[in-house]
Amino acid sequence: MIENFYMQQIKRLPAIDGQLGWFESVPFTRPMPVQQAEKDEYFDIIVVGAGFSGLATADRLAQLRPEARIAIIDAMEVGQGSSGRNAGFIIDLPHNVDPTEPDTLATTQVRDLNKFAIQRLDRIQKQQGLDVCWHQAGKYLAAHEEKHFSGLTDFVNTLEAIGEPYEILSDDELAKRLGTHYYKRAIYTPGNILVNPAALAISVASALPDNVTLLENTPVDEIDFANKVIQTPKVRLSADIIVLATNAFTEQFGVSNNRITPIFTYASLTRPLTDDEMSRCKDFSLKNIEPWGLTSAHPAGTTVRLTDDKRIFIRNTLNYQPNLSSPQAVIDKAKAKHRKSYLARFPQLPDVPFEYTWGGMICVTMNHEPIFKEHTAGVYVIAAMNGVGVAKGTYLGHYMAEYICGKDSPELDFILKHATPSWMPPDPLRSVGAHMRLSFEERMAKGEV
Repeated sequence: MIENFYMQQIKRLPAIDGQLGWFESVPFTRPMPVQQAEKDEYFDIIVVGAGFSGLATADRLAQLRPEARIAIIDAMEVGQGSSGRNAGFIIDLPHNVDPTEPDTLATTQVRDLNKFAIQRLDRIQKQQGLDVCWHQAGKYLAAHEEKHFSGLTDFVNTLEAIGEPYEILSDDELAKRLGTHYYKRAIYTPGNILVNPAALAISVASALPDNVTLLENTPVDEIDFANKVIQTPKVRLSADIIVLATNAFTEQFGVSNNRITPIFTYASLTRPLTDDEMSRCKDFSLKNIEPWGLTSAHPAGTTVRLTDDKRIFIRNTLNYQPNLSSPQAVIDKAKAKHRKSYLARFPQLPDVPFEYTWGGMICVTMNHEPIFKEHTAGVYVIAAMNGVGVAKGTYLGHYMAEYICGKDSPELDFILKHATPSWMPPDPLRSVGAHMRLSFEERMAKGEV
């Protein structure tokens, strides 16, 4: 008889927050069917969460243990969760470094891990041959207001310290690259990749080895950590090893409490621009501009993209939603803010509507370090990508599999050393603190929003 040593009920589950633009605009037909858990079943390993970290964990485990039966379960379909709602940047250069005294060795190691993740994902998308809108476009870190130029200088100091190439662009030269005169100065770095993140997640899932079973639309109702039993609405699944790749939902499993804060951010995506619309500006034509991606010199500023299919992407607005879902009224309010940001940057295109607006979560820690650990015997946890989840989730998942299988490496040692998220107070103090901090950062960002 199974004894109930440590049974955790899951009270909050992922939800569809708005219209998921990337998922709805995936430019190919999904190559594999959607399967749900339909019968009680045993697996050697169960990975909970089919985002980039969960997919990478299962893939590497399947390589290291080809005899094992591995399952990935997710409450939604691949590409619908946070992994498919982000801005679609695969960041090569590290974020959240101290620009005044950069730790060159650590910054270099993070860069190399990010590049490892990019190479891995590039290999998969080429192998699968699905159009994930992969584009080595680089990235612009840009400022509208002079008071934020110092953030660009700090970034240059970091790039100099690790020997990375960059360009400094301003005024007309920058406008010709972007199709907007809004930004006054930017630092361009060439290694960043732009994608449709939902399409990429589906591509990665389609490449899973034969000994991995993907079970979608299979939420977890309860989990018994002592006996490694997962109860879903229909069936009971059991395993020898469980990996939680649940990011912002990790606390729902009773794990890593008071270590993470889930922050909602919101994005809108226009319909594709017409040829006439792309030619409207008298100074330059968007027709002749390559796809680009831009992040703000202030962390609360607006992220902007011009996509391969000539859509304009706008992301801003940060808030804390303790229920882990976002009401439609909040999404509508964010859409109105997106409209202002869009018109400030593209006044020549006032009539282009947003086709999709959605919300998604960034899982952050106080000191920007991830959760990467064995929680209890045979239960492992990956969470808190701190806003760079495509690359970081991919390499953390890869090395989590190696950690589980006892495969040592300098890279794993580095990850374990830095996976030390600091404590933060529980709600209601966390909620009060998050609202105050986010409100302050948005006021400071001003014109960058």
